[in-house]
Amino acid sequence: MGDPDRKHWQALFDRLTAEHRQSLLNFAQYLQSCQQDSAPIELEVADIPRPRSESVIGAIRRLSETYPMLDRAKLFNQASSLMTQHVLQGLEADATIDQLEDLFSGCYEDSLKKEH
Repeated sequence: MGDPDRKHWQALFDRLTAEHRQSLLNFAQYLQSCQQDSAPIELEVADIPRPRSESVIGAIRRLSETYPMLDRAKLFNQASSLMTQHVLQGLEADATIDQLEDLFSGCYEDSLKKEH
């Protein structure tokens, strides 16, 4: 990342609340972990219940484990958009997680339709 980009990111980061900074860092760590994931792809949906108190990042991780067969790159754009709405626009975590669950299950249903 060039110096102008770094300064722009730093200025944005500096204007966030402490809670939003932590959310952004958590999301960056999640994205970084996606790049290193070389585990074999499971074909079955895992039954991982939604915890009572769950962060948006935790939900993304849970849903990625629930639907390991889905292409994370295809989900990235939509999931990051929802994360942005949560962090920067104040969308409640529960509402964001509901939308993420709809996104993942919808992508799974679409993949099943393509197979048949």
